Parts: sequence; C-alpha cells; structure tokens
Amino acid sequence: MYKIILLFIACSLSMAGIAQVTEEDKVQQLLRDQEQARHAQLMMLMDQGIELMDNEEYEQANTKFREVLKSAKVVPTDLCFFFGKNSFYMGKYRQSIDWLNKYIELKGTKGQYYEECVDYLNKSNEAFLTVREEERKEAHNILTTNYDIDCGPSGKVVCPVCKGKAVIITKGAFGDSYKSCPYSDDHGYLTCEEYNKLLRGELEPKN
Repeated sequence: MYKIILLFIACSLSMAGIAQVTEEDKVQQLLRDQEQARHAQLMMLMDQGIELMDNEEYEQANTKFREVLKSAKVVPTDLCFFFGKNSFYMGKYRQSIDWLNKYIELKGTKGQYYEECVDYLNKSNEAFLTVREEERKEAHNILTTNYDIDCGPSGKVVCPVCKGKAVIITKGAFGDSYKSCPYSDDHGYLTCEEYNKLLRGELEPKN
C-alpha cells in the first residue's frame, strides 16, 4: 500500500509538471503569434506605402512609412531603400542619402534594389549640393541613427569604417600605413548590435 501511495504521488507530481510545461508553451506560442501578427501588420503598412509612392502620392506614402518606423522594434532592411527613395521625391535629400546608404551597407551589391538604390543615391547627392545652406539647415530629417535596423539572417554587416578589410589604410608622404580596425572583427565584420551602436555613436573602439 505504501508503494502504491508513493507511486500515486509521483504520478501526480509528474502530471502537474507536464501541465505546467504545457501552459508555458501556450504562453510562448501566444507571444509568437502576436509577434507574427504585428510583423504582418507592419509589412502591410509598408506595402501600402510602396503602392502610394508608385502612384506618386509621396506625402501619403511618407505617412505609412513613418507608421512602420514608429511601431517597428527593428526596421526592415528594405524600408531603408523605400524610405530613402520616397524622401528623394519629397525633396528631403539628406534624409534620402542617409537611408539609401544604409541599405547599400546592409545589402551590398547583391541587394534586390541595389542598382535602383545607387541611381537614387547619385540623384540625391547631386540635388543636395544644389540646395541652399539655409534650406539644408531647415530641412526636417529622420535619420537612421534613431533606429535599430535589421541586418538580415546572417546577423553580421560589413564594417563601414574599414569597408570589410579589417584594417584602416592611411596614405602618407612616405607610403601607406596600416592599423587594425578599432571596431570590426578580424574579417572586417560587425555584429548587428555593434553596427547599430556604431550608427548611434555608442560603439567603443577595441583596446
């Protein structure tokens, strides 16, 4: 009888543990579902912004893109391109340059919108040079330094300081001098966290 009681207690404790794990799993699944629904909503807003931009409704597109920026914990990489492109059409050239540059840094030459991005970046740079100094100072900008940007599945980005070379080359009168990049790893890469800190000016150089 004593063994039966102990077995019953053991079974009860085991069942309670299973029930607890199952409840925790349900909570985690609920959180995942909520995050997926939130992500889908943001993607829908971005698609609406792209459609408005393609229809030359740039102010309305800007509103949609701003909603994504306001709500997203991490900014989708492709939004860097679309927001930069739309900023060009709105005459916000510095803002356009900033976001288009970040898209190229993150996606490189293999990005889906690379060629178009380079084209708009060149246009924005040319236009920015023609804007009067007073207009530049008054221009309202939303810069990428204010946001964490998604670096993609690899979680790594080519260091914009050393351009992926892991060394910084300085040209001098007596030849070139070389020193290790104070930010990247030995292969010229930054983690996503390091990259976003660098954008905000918060990344400390390595000893």
